[in-house]
Amino acid sequence: MMRSYLFPISALIVVALAASASAQRPAGSPAAQPTPTPGAQAPAAPATVNLPVSKMAVIYTDMFLDSKTGIAKFNSVLAKLNGEFQKLKDDIQAMQTRAQQLEDEIGKLQNAPAGTPIDQRSLQAKIDQLEQLKKDIQRKGEDAQAAYNRRRQELFGPLQEEIGKALEVFAKARGINVIIDAAQVPLLYAADSIDITRAFIADFNSKNPVTAASTTTPPE
Repeated sequence: MMRSYLFPISALIVVALAASASAQRPAGSPAAQPTPTPGAQAPAAPATVNLPVSKMAVIYTDMFLDSKTGIAKFNSVLAKLNGEFQKLKDDIQAMQTRAQQLEDEIGKLQNAPAGTPIDQRSLQAKIDQLEQLKKDIQRKGEDAQAAYNRRRQELFGPLQEEIGKALEVFAKARGINVIIDAAQVPLLYAADSIDITRAFIADFNSKNPVTAASTTTPPE
């Protein structure tokens, strides 16, 4: 059976967004120089220390997947993915239903009251059919899962990259140097004022509207 889908978000963790060091790192004051001892060699002057100026934010990428308030493109791509595999999922479900029916029939025959005439050849045929059906279900399920995973990567890989780039643009435009994905990194405390999740989702959705064409499932 194909498992429920959860998009991997870990690649969207952003640390140390690129910024101009000369523009954002003012020079600090050099340390005071000790008075040299007469006759002693004066120590070399220490290098100037640049103190970084940074602005940090947190984001909860698991909220991107919310069907109502998350990133709309996630839901449209997920609907497209699941639509492409719906027929295969239905086929496997039908096979499982048939397997359950065979198990019930076999159980009734095997547990029939003593003296009830049983066609042993028919019983064995059902047992053999059930065993073959179980193998077919397992094989078809494994093939379906592998195909699902490949297609998922094809569809979501570009979207993941698109969101990563959009997040970088979003951060740079607001002077943010570091973003921590709180869905991946445990935080002891983070003020609501530095949570950019809702703002980024709204910004991304406004610039990347979902159209009817993007949710249409291609023909088999």
